[in-house]
Amino acid sequence: MLVSIVIRTLNEARHLDDLLTSVTQQDLDGFNVETVLVDSGSTDETLAIAERHGCVITHIAREDFSFGRSLNLGCEAARGDILVMISGHCVPTDRLWLQSLCEPIRKGVIDYAYGKQIGGNGSHFSECRIFAKYFPDESAVPQDGFYCNNANSALSRAAWERYRFDEEVTGLEDMELAQRLHRDGGRIGYVAEACVYHYHAETWKQVRRRFEREALALQRIMPQVHVNEFDAARYIVSSVWRDWRTAMRSGVWRQKALEIVQYRFCQYTGSFRGNHRHRMLSRAQKEKYFYPD
Repeated sequence: MLVSIVIRTLNEARHLDDLLTSVTQQDLDGFNVETVLVDSGSTDETLAIAERHGCVITHIAREDFSFGRSLNLGCEAARGDILVMISGHCVPTDRLWLQSLCEPIRKGVIDYAYGKQIGGNGSHFSECRIFAKYFPDESAVPQDGFYCNNANSALSRAAWERYRFDEEVTGLEDMELAQRLHRDGGRIGYVAEACVYHYHAETWKQVRRRFEREALALQRIMPQVHVNEFDAARYIVSSVWRDWRTAMRSGVWRQKALEIVQYRFCQYTGSFRGNHRHRMLSRAQKEKYFYPD
């Protein structure tokens, strides 16, 4: 069975070689693999690295970019029966990642799988706490609900051809598709054994913007979710306090105390702003949400 790994890239040279090297070292157990890279204007060594590893490379113009559209382009260029989405700044933790992620789809147990994510060297303390919350140690195949995350996921080609990724949402294109699939009786599963390191090298402004655009997308997926000023303030205080307690128990509070405050402030102020933005975006606003500074 052919598996196509689809990677969206914009200046991902820092971790891409490690990712693609890990792909070549996977224990495949009957799977064949191709790698498709969808690049949106990299100016670093991203394309040279992809060429060295024999990737199929396709391009999307900056003015045409959205998260869903770039994935659809990659899936169109791919030939696989299973479509694996992984971020260009994620790296599998072992040689069984691909097999673990794809096996439940090959067996027909689920239609859409997503795997565990953990922080790497340099990851923010609070982000690692978020990873631990959403990506626990125990699998659920299938799971209840439609939560999913395309930083480390696999989707049957049949499911993608039926639903395709929404090309207008500012983020959470994974959950938007998963919601429609789940509503129609499709099955989604969490595979804890398929684990990756997820590296983010963001400024505080970029952290805030990421949460803002995801909250904006969440308006469309779950319009019943509302965040007011009191909610945002309460979430900041409670999450900082909980992170501080964990950092104290881990013996890293002195090093991480200020970073924790900064991260949680950006997270919830961004979420509040996104929750109150109008869904219709101008081209300039789309550039703001989709592209980093």
